[in-house]
Amino acid sequence: MAEASYVLGMADLLVAHAPAKLVTLGLGSCIGLVVFDTTAKVAGMAHIMLPDSRGAIGNEKVGKFADTAVPALIDEMLKKGAVKSHIKAKIAGGAQMFALPGASADFLTVGARNVKETTARLARLGIALVASDTGGNKGRTVEFSTSDWKLKIKTLGKGITEI
Repeated sequence: MAEASYVLGMADLLVAHAPAKLVTLGLGSCIGLVVFDTTAKVAGMAHIMLPDSRGAIGNEKVGKFADTAVPALIDEMLKKGAVKSHIKAKIAGGAQMFALPGASADFLTVGARNVKETTARLARLGIALVASDTGGNKGRTVEFSTSDWKLKIKTLGKGITEI
């Protein structure tokens, strides 16, 4: 069976059965979160833009915020047959893309706050974070394949790594 390929945009989340390839482009301060259960052969990805949904307008996509994306992604995994104790996670992104003179430190650290909130939400749900490639100041594109359960990370000016 051919591997289905899915490309996620900003604030999207998706869960698919193997064989599948999940891709998201242009991660700067955003997080590419992938969760997977190799026994149930199901994987999910979210392109998380911001750490939390406080103050958000009601019609925002659930995948936009770490505090809503992580539990929604796990719920979708369970609906597709994953077993919570078998689910593992990998993340990439969370870069600090800009340095703006006079901007508040909190404004500039969106990437670090995204990493912190995403990892905290995973921990709260009992999901093991088995690998990460976060921080720095370069954009990333990520691709997760259920053929080998690896997250391929293409970092601007750095090349390709796998975790």
